[in-house]
Amino acid sequence: MTLVQMQPRSTSATPVHRTVADAMDTTGPQVCDDMTVEVALSVMASARTGHLLLCDDSDLCTGLVTQAQLTAARDSSAYTDRVQLRDILGDRGPFTSPVTTMAEAEQAMRYRQLDALPVVDEHGSALGVLALAR
Repeated sequence: MTLVQMQPRSTSATPVHRTVADAMDTTGPQVCDDMTVEVALSVMASARTGHLLLCDDSDLCTGLVTQAQLTAARDSSAYTDRVQLRDILGDRGPFTSPVTTMAEAEQAMRYRQLDALPVVDEHGSALGVLALAR
């Protein structure tokens, strides 16, 4: 697996330590975590994306949901049309910082078997998503 927007390694004597800020995608959709699963699936389809960044009513990032998570929740026997994204999210996180090195972020994503990781600032506000290329 390689991270999106990876650049070729520098051949100079001084290694370049790329950070998450260099490779994250800042264009993905960001929605409120009180949105229902059905509406989120519709937003995802319209945006042609496989994940959504979730924020609370204070604009703090609460996590990220994937299409697979939403589909599994919708297909669950406990599903109702009132289930909100925060109900299926569980605990906050994991997150990464824009100053994290790419090597550290890639290692964390592989260890946790994540395809995408929210990038947040020091206050917890979403800045973007670091995603693995397919």
